[in-house]
Order: sequence, then structure tokens, then C-alpha cells
Amino acid sequence: MAALRATAKGGAVVSGGIYMSDIPSFAYRLLWQERVVRSVANLTRRDGAEFMTIAAQTPIQISVESFPLEDANVALERLRAGQIHGAAVLNVAPG
Repeated sequence: MAALRATAKGGAVVSGGIYMSDIPSFAYRLLWQERVVRSVANLTRRDGAEFMTIAAQTPIQISVESFPLEDANVALERLRAGQIHGAAVLNVAPG
């Protein structure tokens, strides 16, 4: 992958083709130093507008449980145990 070879430490290669062939295998050393390979969905503005119209008509129930930052380990334990349904959020008081 020439793109990975040319990417600096910590950089990302983003594949965004509408139709793509399989990604060939490559040497792990090309990912070394925190390089990232990422893909994105290819949508048009119209696709996004149509999606938002459908989303506005769809009842969505959101479940969020907040934890103070000092209870981060409690939140992780509950996540691991499957005791949180939805999202767990850590709150950091403004300093």
C-alpha cells in the first residue's frame, strides 16, 4: 500500500471509493507507529437529507447513564457485566 508507506507517524489512510476492490494484504510494519487504515461511507448530500427526513419520522429512545469521573471504574465494571443498556457517560466538572 503506497499510501501507508507515504503516511507520517500517527497518520491515517482513508479509503472512500464508491466501489472498491478488495484491499490487498500488506506488511504489518506499514501500520507501525500508530498509522491507521479507515474507510468511509460514500453518501451524497441528498442521501444525508433523505436519511435525516426518515430519522425525524422514526421514534428513537435514548438511554444514557451518567457517572462522575471518579466512578469510571464502576462504569466499566457495569459495562463489562452487561448492566448498562444504552450509553455510559463520564462527567467531568468544569474546572
